[in-house]
Amino acid sequence: MAFIILFTRLLPFLFFHKKHPPEILSYLEQNIPPLIMLLLVLYCLKGVQWTSVPYGSPELGAIAIVVMVHLWKSNALLSIVSGTASYMYIIKAWVST
Repeated sequence: MAFIILFTRLLPFLFFHKKHPPEILSYLEQNIPPLIMLLLVLYCLKGVQWTSVPYGSPELGAIAIVVMVHLWKSNALLSIVSGTASYMYIIKAWVST
């Protein structure tokens, strides 16, 4: 099993050791991470009850905070922690009362 993992890790270097990778590979390398993030956000929002109180406001508030912190500091870890903390605060302080 370890040999298979090692082989799959070395395979790109064997193919592209003397030439540049194809343009499609560069395109995918640049655009796949944001698309995966968008898919994860949509997956997290699938269980939100948009027709009953609180109408998804804790989720949307946390998403807004994540976006603002990430635009401000460009730090993924800080964005994730601030979004999680703000969501927990909103759920405990505002929604539960």
